[in-house]
Amino acid sequence: MLILASGSPRRRELLTQAGLDFIVEAAHLNEDRLRDEAAAAYVQRLAVEKAQAIWHRHAAESPLAVLGADTAVVCESNILGKPADPADARRMLQLLSGRTHAVMTGLAVVTTQGVRSDIDITQVQFNVITDEEITAYVATGEPLDKAGAYAIQGYAARWIPRIEGCYFNVVGLPIARTVALLADAGFRV
Repeated sequence: MLILASGSPRRRELLTQAGLDFIVEAAHLNEDRLRDEAAAAYVQRLAVEKAQAIWHRHAAESPLAVLGADTAVVCESNILGKPADPADARRMLQLLSGRTHAVMTGLAVVTTQGVRSDIDITQVQFNVITDEEITAYVATGEPLDKAGAYAIQGYAARWIPRIEGCYFNVVGLPIARTVALLADAGFRV
């Protein structure tokens, strides 16, 4: 049995698209960053903590694998999670406008064999976005539950001329790396 330790509808869609059978059980943890914690360490730590929290609830079940993931957008050493409100979404989009940023997803799989973790990083280039475009985009509500306040698979695609790395990572889960990590952890994919 595979459990996705995330409530993200995008991760759920991507795992389904990849042909995996799984159940969803979100891990509700404190996601505050530790003092001086680097972005890569932050997303990896949260992915491991999410997977371990769900693992401990189901450890008696076998065979079992728990997949945890966490994504952050990093621009000029600012770690952007989900915006707190529309004003925060506007601030994030203004920061991303005309810049290239990194999307980092930490991955973790917990099985009886222990914890395996990895990270995927994709560079995303943004065009300059006008204040009017930002206002219209924030008004759609789309950016309010997305790391970095945008969805590459949605309206924001119009501002992204280039990425380097995995597209699915920017959506929320690097599928190829996830499948490889599950296999490495001994989970039959």
